[in-house]
Amino acid sequence: MSNEKPTRKLMHTMRQAIRWGDMDVLGHVNNTVYFRYMESGRICFLEEAAGEFNMQGEGPVIVTAYCTFIKQLKYPGEIEVRTYAGAPGRSSFEVTHEISLVDAEGKADVVYAEGGGKVVWIDFKKEKSVPLPEHLRSVLPAA
Repeated sequence: MSNEKPTRKLMHTMRQAIRWGDMDVLGHVNNTVYFRYMESGRICFLEEAAGEFNMQGEGPVIVTAYCTFIKQLKYPGEIEVRTYAGAPGRSSFEVTHEISLVDAEGKADVVYAEGGGKVVWIDFKKEKSVPLPEHLRSVLPAA
C-alpha cells in the first residue's frame, strides 16, 4: 500500500468573515457551519470551471461529505477556504478543502479544519450520473 497522497490541484481560494451567527452556545463556530464554508468554496470553484447550473440539465451533487475539526474558530475573524480537486473518473471526482484563520498579518498558514467529499455529475431530471463535461474535466488534475 502506498503512502502517497492522491493527486490534487488547488482550484479556488476565497476569504470570508466569520459571522456572529456562525457561533453556537459554546462560543465557537458550530460544526455544521464548516460544511457551509466548504460548500461556498466548492460552488465558487464549480461555477468558475463549469458555469452556472441549469436545474433542467446537468450539474453536480455531493454523495459524500466529511470534515476533520483541528482547531476551534471563533468570532470575530476571517477565514480562507482553499478548494482542491482530484483526478476525474467517468462522472465524478474528489474535492477537498482546507479552512484556515487569517492572522493579523493577512496570512492563512494554520489549518483549522479540513474536509471534502465526492462530486458526481448528474442529469437532474433522470437522477442518473453522466460523464463529466469536457470543459470541467480539462481543468482537473491528470490521474
